[in-house]
Amino acid sequence: MISLFSHTPVIISPRSQIRLLNNSFKRLVFSFNAVPFVGIPFAVWLWWITATTGPIIYWVCFYLLAAVVIRLWHRHYLARQKTEQEEVLLQRWLPWINRVALAHGVGISSLYFFTWQTDHFDFLLLLNISLAAIVAANATHLTPVFSTFKRFFFACWGILLVGVVFRYDNELPILLPLNLLYGLAIYRHALTSHEFFIQQVQLEENSIRLAEQFRLAKEEAEQALNDKNQFLTTASHDLRQPVHAMGFLIEAIIHKNRDASLVPQLQDLQHSVRSVHLMFNSLLDLSKLEAGHVNAASAPIDIGSLIDSVITLFREEARSRGLALRTRRPARALWLQGDVSLVRQSLINLIHNALRYTKRGGVLIAVRPRGEHILLEVWDTGIGIADDEKVKIFSPYYRPELAWKINSAGHGLGLAVVARCAAMMRVQYGMTSQEGRGSRFWMQFKPAVPAVMVCSHPAENRVVTAPVAPVQLQGRCLVVDDDPLVTSAWASLMSAWGIDVRCAASAEEAFAIVDEGFEPQAILCDQRLRSSESGFDILCGLFARLPDASGAMVSGEFNSPVLQQAEQEGYLVLHKPLEPAKLHALLSQWLAA
Repeated sequence: MISLFSHTPVIISPRSQIRLLNNSFKRLVFSFNAVPFVGIPFAVWLWWITATTGPIIYWVCFYLLAAVVIRLWHRHYLARQKTEQEEVLLQRWLPWINRVALAHGVGISSLYFFTWQTDHFDFLLLLNISLAAIVAANATHLTPVFSTFKRFFFACWGILLVGVVFRYDNELPILLPLNLLYGLAIYRHALTSHEFFIQQVQLEENSIRLAEQFRLAKEEAEQALNDKNQFLTTASHDLRQPVHAMGFLIEAIIHKNRDASLVPQLQDLQHSVRSVHLMFNSLLDLSKLEAGHVNAASAPIDIGSLIDSVITLFREEARSRGLALRTRRPARALWLQGDVSLVRQSLINLIHNALRYTKRGGVLIAVRPRGEHILLEVWDTGIGIADDEKVKIFSPYYRPELAWKINSAGHGLGLAVVARCAAMMRVQYGMTSQEGRGSRFWMQFKPAVPAVMVCSHPAENRVVTAPVAPVQLQGRCLVVDDDPLVTSAWASLMSAWGIDVRCAASAEEAFAIVDEGFEPQAILCDQRLRSSESGFDILCGLFARLPDASGAMVSGEFNSPVLQQAEQEGYLVLHKPLEPAKLHALLSQWLAA
């Protein structure tokens, strides 16, 4: 809270007060330097009319000396400003600057009395006008610190009014009211000017404060995003373990099942787990993309197969709500160019939104060749979107009013994620909608040349396989993994395939199994073990004992330096959740060799 700066108390920071003080002090120095040159013409005029010039010459000399002193004083102030704290600087210098302003006002108006030698009307009138002009100029430049201006103004204009009373006779009834009105106008102008300076300072402070708040909020958001990405990266191994085990157990059950009535349900379960696997990979891929660690990878995508895997996630929901979930696409396979994780995530979000806001009818996923492009569309017969809300529909955290009435869950991020995925892939996207009748969302891709195989993760492209039937295998395999649920799944699946499998939880157990006479042809070793042992070191040790064996690292981590080193040295690294079909193809090669 300050009172010396303003005619009404305001709240501004010490830094801003120093800025205002600098403006007023600088103007005060300029005024001291300019005033002597105002007195010189009047001295010449007095000499011209043969009046005594001694007093005004002394006045000019005094102001010349005062101008030098005030300039040196100002330099000292600027030097102190670099070393002293703002509050200390204000307390020490503001009272002195106010006193100098008061003395300056007295000094300027005293010129009226240093010219007592003449009563020449034109001379006195021009002197009055000159002093009024000086006061008017300072009414703008001294008003940043209003206390400084008030001392200058009342000293200067008050003494001038006294001079008018004593120096004029017949003209006094006219000149005195004019001077009073002029002084009042100048004072009101000074108030307006001061308020302008204060408002400017407050606006600047608010801008700085808002910028700082924005910076802090941005840093908090970035930190939250980094924390989330770091959590997913760190916990990816533990999160992948149950999905990995579930896939193996379902594959083992399918292989051992002899009840034909369970086949459709088991196949749906298998597709669901595979979709969870794909969604989980997409989630981690998006986290890495958000963190700026990975760029969108453009590759050929069999859009028909991708749609089939995604629909599995929503088939039961649509059936339970009495909604039709259909697809429309050409008989021939269509391949488009894009990032498989981003396309899958976009399709999942669009279908999820369509089902959420559709009460009757259904959802249609369509793939249409359109000239040199392929159009991926999701139609629904839902509530639609109002015209005035269409421009905001892809904005983060925005949900239409009709959507709130039907379903209050969600945060309005689904379509924003679609827009972000499209921007990352540099493809066009959009929507058309009619309120009460439904909506159509679309993404436009370039066609692609069919590929032999497209994997969700580049690291998995080391194992290039074609779909195979789960035929019986023969051979021996050693699995090193310390999770009982996972080792049980390994054992169930490989036993179903006819493989003699042994599982170990540590290096000691693994080498003990080998010492007992078990010579595996294939070795699969997890990297992160609870015993703090390195799975890569165990694998290297087993290869040293069993030079004819084949093997690979199996891990749920993606950015492990150890795994990167293993790949650089030519070792195969498989990532959890591992698809049973790929594992079957790989083991068939190793065991046959």
